[in-house]
Amino acid sequence: LRGHLKELEVDQNVKAIILTGCGKFFSFGFDIPEFLSFTKEEFTNYLINFTDLYTYLFLYPKPVVAALNGHTIAGGCMLALACDSRVMVVGKSKISLNEIDFGSSVFAGSTEILRFCIGSAAAAKVLYSGVMYSAEEAINLGLVQEAVKEPNLMAQAKVIALDLASKHPPAFASIKSLLRKPIAENMMQ
Repeated sequence: LRGHLKELEVDQNVKAIILTGCGKFFSFGFDIPEFLSFTKEEFTNYLINFTDLYTYLFLYPKPVVAALNGHTIAGGCMLALACDSRVMVVGKSKISLNEIDFGSSVFAGSTEILRFCIGSAAAAKVLYSGVMYSAEEAINLGLVQEAVKEPNLMAQAKVIALDLASKHPPAFASIKSLLRKPIAENMMQ
């Protein structure tokens, strides 16, 4: 994903990006059973690479819209929150940072991004509860900006992406950096 984002970052023809998943999931997060075979060093490297990825996405100079086609859980939620806007399908799809439910904490960076997106009180509610929110509930919290029926997902994501892409690219990148760089600096502490 990072390799593709880097290619698109320098492509002058690309004005905005839509990030989506396949099937029932935007992303269900980490494949925990796969980590059982990792050494401590391999697992640590994986976590460092993942936190670097969502930090890079959070600071990405071009608009990025998350089209949440299905469940957006844990690490998947972190990637979605790093985007500039999120539109989610209504129905069975859920979004959550539910790490507390399986005895795990979250990354400092994901906490900072969550707080940036929805505020401190709502972030505490999301992180302490582990609740998996529907699209409608997610709108009320600010986790997503729009909820649409599945057939309309990509069309609405394109509307949002085109709107953001219509902004002067250097101005957009500068304002995004001004808004997000202090948050990213807190993420690194």
